[in-house]
Amino acid sequence: MSVLSSPAPVVAEEKPAALRLLAMLWRDKVALVAAIFLVLVVLCAILGPHFLEAAATKQNLRGRNMAPFSLSQGWLFVLGADQLGRSLLARIVVAAQSTMLVAAGAVVCSAIIGTVLGLLAGYGGKRTGEAIARLGDVIMSFPSLLLAVIVLYVLSPSVGNLVIVLAITRIPVYLRTARAEILEVRERMFVQAAKVMGASHGRIMFRHILPVVAPTLLTIATLDFAFVMLAESSLSFLGIGIQPPDITWGLMVAQGRPYLSNAWWLSFWPGLAIILTTMSLNLLSGWMRIALDPVQRWRLEGTRKNG
Repeated sequence: MSVLSSPAPVVAEEKPAALRLLAMLWRDKVALVAAIFLVLVVLCAILGPHFLEAAATKQNLRGRNMAPFSLSQGWLFVLGADQLGRSLLARIVVAAQSTMLVAAGAVVCSAIIGTVLGLLAGYGGKRTGEAIARLGDVIMSFPSLLLAVIVLYVLSPSVGNLVIVLAITRIPVYLRTARAEILEVRERMFVQAAKVMGASHGRIMFRHILPVVAPTLLTIATLDFAFVMLAESSLSFLGIGIQPPDITWGLMVAQGRPYLSNAWWLSFWPGLAIILTTMSLNLLSGWMRIALDPVQRWRLEGTRKNG
């Protein structure tokens, strides 16, 4: 009598995490447009100075305050020209590098320092946690923008000083978030199992706990990027941020302020770039908050067919 073997069950192949995120991003058209715009901004920041730096600094006094959509001087002047006849389009593209460099530097530095302090405060002893938490409270007791104004007024305004000041003011955001998350995560079963297996404290913090809280911190960093960019633009607008000949979007808005009555486009286009970038960051942050949460991810994965 022959023995018939039953066919092996067909197991659906699990897609890689990156492909799943791309598929969810494709379904959310608003977040997709925001992501595409941010990619264009990053490309402008990386490649813009290489191709358009000469056009951004070339003066043409005969074309001062040229109105937008005038192609008599070429396509680079589609957004008009500034008070020295320089192409606004070229200057906005080149200024993206300084704006993104300051914002990215401040966010990365504050996120790393704040996360490490949050890990120590949440996983360490009670005294260590209280001392680090009080440090965060001291920094938060000073208004961030006012602290930046005072420090940059005393020091020389430069990219390095601006990154340091903005990073210090944002450390408590990551410190408090990481500490609150870790105080809850450290009591979970997998952390207790790692302790029983003899894992070191450093391995438990960085190998087991940090991957759990990283999605929350990444979402906050995306949202914080927009805040830091607005803070940099505000400081440049006040005249204590990036100084000429370097250019940022906030500095361009400040330079166009005296001409608002007769050449509004000098401040409008860089201001629009700030608004669109900030809006895109906020939209992408909202999408990431859902996409990185296993409980709410189903809202972006679409309906699944029942087999």
